Amino acid sequence: MSGKYTPKGPIGRAVHGFEETAIAVMLGLMTMLTFVNVILRYVFNSSLIWSLEVVLVLFTWLVLFGVSYAFKVTAHLGVDAITNMLPRKPRKVLALISGGVCIVYALLICKGAWDQWAPFADLPPTTGHWFPTGLDTTSRGRSFFETDQIPMPDWLRFLEDWINYGEHYSKMPRVIPYTILPIAAALILFRICQAVLRVWKDQDESLIVSHEAEDAIEDVAAMNRGD
Repeated sequence: MSGKYTPKGPIGRAVHGFEETAIAVMLGLMTMLTFVNVILRYVFNSSLIWSLEVVLVLFTWLVLFGVSYAFKVTAHLGVDAITNMLPRKPRKVLALISGGVCIVYALLICKGAWDQWAPFADLPPTTGHWFPTGLDTTSRGRSFFETDQIPMPDWLRFLEDWINYGEHYSKMPRVIPYTILPIAAALILFRICQAVLRVWKDQDESLIVSHEAEDAIEDVAAMNRGD
């Protein structure tokens, strides 16, 4: 079930706490910005013009960050009606095969994420249609692309010299919100590998939540019985 994951060791607990804190902070910021903007609009006839774009960015970060986190806590849903009819060893083999497929898929996501983000960081994307075969050094950079409304923080002005050849940014460059793409893709790959390793070591039987519907029905039945 979701939430059954228990981090081991101080580093594991620290990383687990950081991930849960990051998710909570993103949710809190989205709620706060939306609430403030509603008050400004309907009470003061004003608004934070950039808040909607920030909320959209935070929502995207939350979704992508949450995908990897859900792999870690085995919170992704799946259908296991057929595999549960099999003996333990064949069920483990199928879980490992599905894990291998997920790893290949995560590698494809990593390539796509890098190719999407790299031009905004003035870095070369990869060549090859499915798997990287090299770097496309002839690709035109897009580091000058900016967000629509998000102001440029002064503490990020160093990016003007690093990736924009000294040109001034009037708005936040798109490389900042797009940075979540390679980070989330790498985290997804890492968490899938961890989940597959747990199955290999017989610490888990599946990469997904098992019997969530049945457990929910049992909880409701227990409540009706007064247990």
